[in-house]
Amino acid sequence: MSVDNLSVASATSSKDGIVIIGAGLAGWHVIDAIRAKDKDIPITLITADDGDRYHKPMLTMAISQKKRAADLVRATGADAAEAAQVTLLANTQVTDIDPVAQTVQLISALRSDPVYTNYATISYEKLVLAMGAHPIFPQSLPEDLVWHVNHIERFSQLQEKLAEGSQHVAIVGAGMVGTEVAEDLLKAGHQVTLIDLNDAPLSQMLPPKATARIAQAVKSQGINFLGSTQVIDVIRNNDGKLQVSYESLASATDSATAEPIEPLIVDHVIASTGLTVDDKLPTAAGVEFNRRTGIVVDATTLRTDTSHIYAIGDCMSINGVACRYVAPLRAQAATIADDILGHEHSGYDHKPPMIRLKNKAISVMVTGVPQASGNWQVKTESDEELIMDLLDDNHETSATVTIKAPVMPKA
Repeated sequence: MSVDNLSVASATSSKDGIVIIGAGLAGWHVIDAIRAKDKDIPITLITADDGDRYHKPMLTMAISQKKRAADLVRATGADAAEAAQVTLLANTQVTDIDPVAQTVQLISALRSDPVYTNYATISYEKLVLAMGAHPIFPQSLPEDLVWHVNHIERFSQLQEKLAEGSQHVAIVGAGMVGTEVAEDLLKAGHQVTLIDLNDAPLSQMLPPKATARIAQAVKSQGINFLGSTQVIDVIRNNDGKLQVSYESLASATDSATAEPIEPLIVDHVIASTGLTVDDKLPTAAGVEFNRRTGIVVDATTLRTDTSHIYAIGDCMSINGVACRYVAPLRAQAATIADDILGHEHSGYDHKPPMIRLKNKAISVMVTGVPQASGNWQVKTESDEELIMDLLDDNHETSATVTIKAPVMPKA
């Protein structure tokens, strides 16, 4: 069912159903949770893409495993919607939300010219915002020249380019995703330069004693890590390569006497510089919202402060903290399903998930709510293992990081 074929009259329904915006992991988890408890309530899923079901965390490991986008798709959007008895409005954008009338306005993403496109308005009894977050592209990283791996369609386009042979890839941002992608590309036979404003990977999350080990492991693989480095701009040169100009923050105390740095010449640049939530729909819906952390929800019900509207996944925040991990989605979706269906429930109990870096060069596991600054205390320290606890003001452990050297196979 496509909005192309809908008139306003036929698309408008009575307020007896659930509308979900976003067909990522979060949106589909909500559908699974509702259908487990109610097979018949009408559900409409709106997505700007095809709505295919896939596990997004696999994107940071797929290139070295030679898995194409089609290999990662568990079910097409059309097949998944049919199985769940859901009305799928694929390749469709939401242009407005009226929280008083409880309606959303739609336009086909395939026919964006208003002269040739039928608009549609559909009603909802309950609305779930699951539209995710978008990569941040600083001014120095023009979107038309720089890749990201936050969506399967863009990943597929990059993978096609990388399949042409060994290439040099620069990754800007050495957080979790950037560090994982760097190792994946290296394992696939590409030359990799990893660039970050900080002097070590994961420096926004962990203390220097921990990140120094991660930096050492990354470099030991053969990844060129440029820490304390800021990208100034990216342009395409006459040879068709990308020219990455950058400066060292560590030696920028006297820019007048600093030696100029030769630009980096690469085949591709990938941005891994964080996520932001687009403000258009939250503003239209009148929900409390922060571009960096997302839509504010009640911690136990995942309701927004606008009646009949919920949020889940990358676009949502709890107690001022963005919720951008996969592990809690099932419990979050179950809570939303119970609340929407009017079932009694004990409420969502938010617990920070274990964070595990997927790199093979070093084992990094984090529990709690880590932050780089704070009272980190060494619990165990040896060449093979480092365990540190972050203590709060009451000297209680609020986070723990465990770093282990990889077990080398016996000869």
